[in-house]
Amino acid sequence: QVQLVESGGGLVQTGGSLRLSCAASGLILSSYLTGWFRRAPGKEREFVAGIGSVIYYVGSVRGRFTISRDNAKNTVYLQMNSLKPEDTAVYYCATGYVGGARERPESYGYWGQGTQVTVSS
Repeated sequence: QVQLVESGGGLVQTGGSLRLSCAASGLILSSYLTGWFRRAPGKEREFVAGIGSVIYYVGSVRGRFTISRDNAKNTVYLQMNSLKPEDTAVYYCATGYVGGARERPESYGYWGQGTQVTVSS
C-alpha cells in the first residue's frame, strides 16, 4: 500500500521560510517523477515543482523554492523561501507518474493528504 505523508506546513509572515516534507512508503520515490502541487482557495490545483532525473519549477516560484530528494529517507522536500501571501494554499505531494504533462494532476497516481501553508502580509 502506497502512502505519502506531508508535513512542515504552517503560518509564516511574508518573506519567511518553510520546508515541506513528503515521506513515502510502499514505493521508491527515486523511481518516479514526484511533484508538489498546491491549491489556493477558489483555485484549481497548480503544479509547483517536480523532481525526477530533471527538476522543474513553475515560473512563479523559480528562484524562491527548491525541491530535493533524500533517497535514503525516501522523502522529497520543498524548501520555500521569500514566501508571499499568494503562496498561501494547501500543498500536496504526488508521485507514481503515469505519463502525460507533468503539470497535470491526472498524470500522477498517488497523492498525500496535503499540508496547509499560510503566509500573512
